[in-house]
Amino acid sequence: MSAPPLLSRVSRPSTALMRALALAVLVTQVLISVTGSVVRVTGSGLGCPTWPRCFPGSMVPVSHPEVSTLHQIIEFGNRLLTSVVGLVALACLFAAWRMRPYRSRLVRLALIMPIGVAVQAVLGGITVLVDLSWWSVSIHFLASAVLIWFATCLVKAAGEGDEPARPVVPARMRRLLVALIAVTAAMLVAGTLVTAAGPHAGDAQTPRLALPIPNLVQAHGLLVMAYLCLLAIFGVWLRNTRPTKALLRSYGAACVLVLAQGVLGSAQYALGVPEAMVIFHVLGATLVVITTALLWGEARFRGPTPRRDTAARSHETAEVG
Repeated sequence: MSAPPLLSRVSRPSTALMRALALAVLVTQVLISVTGSVVRVTGSGLGCPTWPRCFPGSMVPVSHPEVSTLHQIIEFGNRLLTSVVGLVALACLFAAWRMRPYRSRLVRLALIMPIGVAVQAVLGGITVLVDLSWWSVSIHFLASAVLIWFATCLVKAAGEGDEPARPVVPARMRRLLVALIAVTAAMLVAGTLVTAAGPHAGDAQTPRLALPIPNLVQAHGLLVMAYLCLLAIFGVWLRNTRPTKALLRSYGAACVLVLAQGVLGSAQYALGVPEAMVIFHVLGATLVVITTALLWGEARFRGPTPRRDTAARSHETAEVG
């Protein structure tokens, strides 16, 4: 009896399916970060005041005089989305493991994602248990940024080969990219400190970071300027190389996004940190991480995507038949 075609495709995924799943992992990682900011700006961080249960004795929201129904729905919805993110990550790992020829680098990158989701779930639980202390919220977001970076690498790996990385740009430009990554990390840390001192704690009773907000904003802004300066130098040097179209697209996207983030951040500060702007700023931060990761990835070439070998195709045909 022939196996269903869908089962056959799942058991031996195509490159197109693998890339689609990797992209789904990236999209869900961005989505969980953005919805986390929604939880924070709406003051819903303790809509489910316990973990892993929502309320003592209940995994789901229940009527409670001290917790609004809206806050419960927002926080519980974010927890449910974590399950979706985990399922997508597991599906991607299964597909990477079943691909032929077997690609160890792809599997390693895919394995990071479900492990990272589990770690994030624990960090989220700790954040609730310590009543949204600023340091826990900062760590929670920074962990998401790391996962978004690896998810971007996963998307890139799904569409390239497994040959040893060959540089597309000179060594000095690769060193500049290392500096750019370091500045990106510092920029994200500074951004979380601004948030920690700002008004959106996730709950009205949560103590804030006792540092002057103007000084933190200035430090964050200087790091954004440093990022732009490094990008400008990279662009000048890029003119003297033979960049790929993908590298040029990544460079252009990085320039546009960091400029947009700078404008949005300035407007956000001047207007008193409106809730909607915070959400868009978090979305922009995730996109900056993605474009920086793509710049790093596109500065190397690992050859074309491996073709499914004849033996694997013959074996799969026999299974279907």
